[in-house]
This record gives sequence, structure tokens and C-alpha cells, in this order.
Amino acid sequence: VNQGNFSSVTEFLLMGFSSLGKIQLILFALFLCLYMIILSGNITIVTVIRLDHSLHVPMYFFLGILSISETCYTLVILPKMLINLLSLLRTISFTNCATQMFFFLGFAITNCMLLGVMGYDRYVAICHPLRYPVLMCWKICGQLAASCAGIGFMLSLLGSLLVFELPFCGPNKINHYFCDISPVIQLACTDTYINELVIFIGGVLALMVPLTFICFSYGFIVRAILRIPSAEGKRKAFSTCASHLTVVIVHYGCASFVYLRPSTKYSSSKDRLVTVTYTVVTPLLNPMVYSLRNKDVQVAIRKMIAWGGFYPKAKI
Repeated sequence: VNQGNFSSVTEFLLMGFSSLGKIQLILFALFLCLYMIILSGNITIVTVIRLDHSLHVPMYFFLGILSISETCYTLVILPKMLINLLSLLRTISFTNCATQMFFFLGFAITNCMLLGVMGYDRYVAICHPLRYPVLMCWKICGQLAASCAGIGFMLSLLGSLLVFELPFCGPNKINHYFCDISPVIQLACTDTYINELVIFIGGVLALMVPLTFICFSYGFIVRAILRIPSAEGKRKAFSTCASHLTVVIVHYGCASFVYLRPSTKYSSSKDRLVTVTYTVVTPLLNPMVYSLRNKDVQVAIRKMIAWGGFYPKAKI
């Protein structure tokens, strides 16, 4: 089939969790609760960072951007997934499928880039504290955040075009709960080797470049921390990195499992389970980790609650 031919498929059927029968109602209730927690958690983080001037520093600026990105990231996938869990008709149009993939990949890659920038921020703060105000001034922070989004959506556009330029003649059943690359590209009725190879290389760049950068940053950070003479100083330095490292390990661990391999190795049951982890658990983990492990955020939340009059104001 010539790749230039028009695709006869005008819509796809998202199979999702249809094989689970009545268990889908339990999944709906579970995912709806988790989605509400994700939204409220990330909105709380962004609001607290915006209102509390003590958090107007680069580390929390990037955390706020990450929370906004992850909120948008879940909006692209979870509402449609929740509707499909209750619906018998689980269709998505060809255009909406392409749009969903574009925004999903865009925000996902942006998150990877932001985690890399946050690693660099911790490296400068710990290894070059005197130069930190210059190296991480607000202009540079804005440029770094914009670059993360720009690179994320450029790679996303490339990946989406490589998938949806292919002809789709049928079948149209996507064995997943959203339009992810592997289950969609398997439906193409032509040879997809070149497309998959380019997408794989793009995935390696999007995941491994920031991860390698994070590893190098933390190598220098650990070396600097080990030189701190006091145990208390070491503990404080490590504590500022613990939240970021926790999110990095979960995010990159799951994303690498799914995307750093050819699409022909796609396994619907295993991949759905892992994908749920990074589309639901990771956005849930981010606000929880940063609010539970970070004293500055905890204090700011208490200030905001007191300011809102939810309990009598006290000196904090």
C-alpha cells in the first residue's frame, strides 16, 4: 500500500479495559478518586507557590511549571478514559486520536525535560551556591522552561506525523485506553520499520538525554555533599534532592519500559499496567512527594489555610 494513499479509517475503537466486564465500574470509581486527588494536589501546589513569596525561587518555579504540565497531561487522557469505562461506544475520531497523541507526547516529553532542568537547578544550588543567583536568574529560568516546552512539542509533532502519515485501512481497534504510539502504529496497513526506527531514536533522545544529565548532576551533587563536614548539613542537602529523585525514578523507570524498545515488542496487558503507573501514579506522586517531604511547602500550605480562615490564624 502506498503511504500517500488516503486512510480509509475515520475513527478508532479504544478497547481499554473492556475485557474486565463489571470490574470497570470499580476502576471508574478508583480512577475518578485518583484524578480528583491529582487535580486538587497539583492545583494546591501551583496556588501555594504563586501566593507564598518565600517560594518564589527557581526550584519552586520549576515545580509549579511541572505541576501545570502534569495537570494538562492528565486532562488529555483521563477524562476520555473515565467516559469509556462507563460507555459501550468507545470510539475516537481519527483527528481526535492524532490530537490526543500530540498533546500526550508533548506534555510527557516536557515533563522529562523539566525533571532534567530541576536536576541542574539542584546541582547549581549545592555545588555553586555563590553563583546560584546569577546562573539561575529569572530570565534564564524562563528560557529553560520555554525550551523544555518547545523541545517537547517539536518532538511530539514529529512523532505524531510519523504515525498518522501512515495509511490505516482497518482493523481500527486500539488495544489500549488512549492513542499511544505502539498500539496505534500496529494498525497501519504498510511497512512501518522506518517510522518506528525514527520514533525509537526520538524516544531515546527524549528520555536518555535528560536522564543522563540528571545522573551527571547528581554525581557532582553527591561528591559535594560528602565534603560537607557536619552530618546535619549533609542531611539537609540530601533532603532537598530526595523528592526530585523519587519522581525521577518512577517517571523514567515506567516510561523507559514502554518507549525504549521497538513497537513490535508491544504487550497490551503489561503495557497498560505500566502506562497506568506513569499516566496516573506519577502525576499523583508529584504533589504528594513534594508536599509530604518538603517542609517549605508544608509551611506554605498551613499559611494558606490560615489565611483562608479555615482555622484560627497562628504564628507560623
